[in-house]
Amino acid sequence: MINLGDGDIAEAIAPVIISASRATDIPAFHIEKLIESMKKGYTEWMNPFNGKIIYISFSKCRAMVFWTKNPKPMMEYLEYIDKTIKNYYFQFTLNDYEKEGLEVNMPSLEERIFTFISLSEKIGREKVIWRFDPLIMTDQINVGDLIEKVWRIGSRLQYHTNKLVFSFVDVEGYRKVERAFKKKGIKYIPFSEVDKLRIAKELANMGSALGLKVATCCEDISLEHLDIEHNRCVDNVLLRQLFSKDADLMDFLAVAKKDTGQRKNCGCIKSKDIGRYGTCLHDCIYCYAR
Repeated sequence: MINLGDGDIAEAIAPVIISASRATDIPAFHIEKLIESMKKGYTEWMNPFNGKIIYISFSKCRAMVFWTKNPKPMMEYLEYIDKTIKNYYFQFTLNDYEKEGLEVNMPSLEERIFTFISLSEKIGREKVIWRFDPLIMTDQINVGDLIEKVWRIGSRLQYHTNKLVFSFVDVEGYRKVERAFKKKGIKYIPFSEVDKLRIAKELANMGSALGLKVATCCEDISLEHLDIEHNRCVDNVLLRQLFSKDADLMDFLAVAKKDTGQRKNCGCIKSKDIGRYGTCLHDCIYCYAR
């Protein structure tokens, strides 16, 4: 139960791990609201299927996973988060589609690289996961172009992250994404199995050369023979490595189960996402959460 003020009491769920957020970019656009909610001790979340409001208490939260393409607005709040949550890491998507205009309302690539490096130096490279996500092939971006884009960023981030996560865009699986491509007049090219394998081999080579682990996100293709694993974005293994001194978190992880609410090939453990769809202002045309 939580106190809403003026004598009003409401039921609330109290997750151990909070995801902030798959549905929107909280660090870029909603960090002030998150900080206010943390100070109150709870936040509101709307179920996207039925519109029902659910209260989420921070009382038992032992870890947060932040998802972002631009955490710069959040940097000034890290000291407060360090004192309040302590256990957190970032999934930082850093793509290079600047020339093609696939990510509309974004800082320049150079500024985002600088932010990535700054964040890594502030909290530690092990807490900043690099995502080039998704890989997109169009009539203006071929396989070779994609490989070059990833290598170019990777060479800049070599000493500022331990891991690269990638996926292949799923346009036909989301009608609104398909419509967005058509509206922009961008012709996407589906990846063949040959394309996927070529890219995977090159990224595996890059990982070996730069000392980065490489993993896929929600992909059914098996690439273990290339030393590319299936990723867990909300990752019980990483959480144990980073926060082993937190006994309560370790107890939770000992019995944590797979998050069955995610896509078929998702390896994440259970968490509670607190974001709302339709509230991200990046306006990336490939985004399923638009």
